[in-house]
Amino acid sequence: MSMSRASRTKERLVVVGGDAAGMSAASQARRLKGPEELEIVAFERGNFSSFSACGIPYWVGGDVSDRDQLIARSPQEHRAREIDLRMRTEVTELDVEGGRVRSRDLESGAEVWTAYDKLVIATGARPVRPPLPGIDAPGVHGVQTLDDGQALIDTLSRTAGRRAVVIGAGYIGVEMAEALIKRGYGVTVVNRGREPMSTLDPDMGRLVHEAMEGLGITMVNDAEVTKILTGEDGRVRAVATEDAEYPADVVVLGIGVRPETTLAKAAGLPLGDHDGLLTDLAMRVRGHENIWAGGDCVEVLDLVSGRERHIALGTHANKHGQVIGSNAGGGYATFPGVVGTAVSKVCELEIARTGLREKDAHRAGLRFESVTIESTSRAGYYPNADSMTVKMLAELRTGRLLGVQIVGREGAGKRVDIAAVALTAGMTVERMTSLDLGYAPPFSPVWDPILVAARKATAAVRSTT
Repeated sequence: MSMSRASRTKERLVVVGGDAAGMSAASQARRLKGPEELEIVAFERGNFSSFSACGIPYWVGGDVSDRDQLIARSPQEHRAREIDLRMRTEVTELDVEGGRVRSRDLESGAEVWTAYDKLVIATGARPVRPPLPGIDAPGVHGVQTLDDGQALIDTLSRTAGRRAVVIGAGYIGVEMAEALIKRGYGVTVVNRGREPMSTLDPDMGRLVHEAMEGLGITMVNDAEVTKILTGEDGRVRAVATEDAEYPADVVVLGIGVRPETTLAKAAGLPLGDHDGLLTDLAMRVRGHENIWAGGDCVEVLDLVSGRERHIALGTHANKHGQVIGSNAGGGYATFPGVVGTAVSKVCELEIARTGLREKDAHRAGLRFESVTIESTSRAGYYPNADSMTVKMLAELRTGRLLGVQIVGREGAGKRVDIAAVALTAGMTVERMTSLDLGYAPPFSPVWDPILVAARKATAAVRSTT
C-alpha cells in the first residue's frame, strides 16, 4: 500500500500515460518545481515513452531508417530528471474520491495503489478494431505503437507475397498505402466512404482518389469489409466485402481511433459526445480541481464552430502537456482551442485542411458559400510549377473564413497554415485578400493560391448579400 497523502511532506503528481501529453506535462511540471517540492510518478503500459506515432508510416516506408529516431525522450532520460516513470505498468482503476490510482506491473502481475495530490490523465486513443471474423489473424496489423510498427516491418520482411490491403482511407490509411507502395507491394485500399480522406469534402476527396489510382493504388470506395479470410495456415489471405474478395498477404488497419477513456468513465469523470474527457481552458477535468487531462483522450473546443470535437494529433497533445504541466507545477497557462488543421501526403500528393467542411458548417447551422480554384505552387513560367486545388468556405453576410482544403503537389500542403492563422484570428475572406505574403517566382505566383481563393470567396459572398 502506498503512503497516504496525509503522511507525506511534499506533493505528488501522478501521470497516467507516458507519451506526448503525459510526459510533456511531467517535464514542464518538473521545470517549475524541483524534486524537493514535487514528486512525479508516471505510469506507461507500453515499452516506449515519448514517441512519435505519426512517424510510424515513414519508418515502415523506409524514410526513417531507425525506430529510435521516433523516440523524443527515453525512460532513462525522464528518470534522470527525477521523474519516476514506471514502464510496462498499467493503471487499472482511478479512485477519484480517495485520491489514488491502482496499477499492475505487466511483468510480475503485482498490483499497488498510489496516492496523488494532483492527477494527469493522458491515456491517449485506441484504434478502431471492428469485431470482424479473422481480424486477429496473423498478417493483420494496426499501427498505433512502435511495437505495432516493428511487428508490421517484421511481417513485410518475411512475407513471400507482395499484395497488401489497407482498410480505411483516412490519414493513416493513405500514409500506409504510400509506405507499402515504397516497399514494392501492390496496394488495394478498401474504404467505406464515398471518397478517401473523409476529413475533406467529397469533391476534394475525389482528387485524392484520382491521384492514388495514378500511383498504381487500387481504390475501392463505398465498400464495407465483412470478413478477413484466412488460409489453411491460419494467415490472412484476402479481405472480403459484400461484393468481392481482395487477395492479401498483409492487411493494415487504418480505420481511425477513439478516445481511450475507459478508466475515466468508470471513475465518473465527464465525457463529451465523442467519449473524450471534457476540460476547461486550463485543461482541468471539469468539476475536478486537482485532475487534468490532455492528448488524444480529450475533446477540445473548435474555435470556428464553437463545438467540442475529438482530434488525435501529436501537436495538440504536446501543447496540452505544456499547459497541464504549467498549471500542475504552480504556474498558469491555457489552451483556447483548435481550428482543425491537418496535413498529410501520399507519395508526391499533398493533402491539407483546416476549419470546417461543408457538412460541419451545415451541422453548426451556418450559411455559407464555397469556392474552388486551380492554381500553381510557383509562377507558371518557373520550372516545376505544380498544380494545386484550393477550396474555401466563407460565411454569408459576415464573410468570415470558415474552412480551407488544399490538394496538390510540392508546395501545396503547408499553405494551409496561412488559412489556419486567418481562422484563429477570425479574419474575413476580404481581409485575407490584402495579406502581405512572401512572393518570388520560385515560391508562388504573384497572387498566391490562398489569396486567389479568398478573392473568389469575397465575390461569392458579396453576390449573395
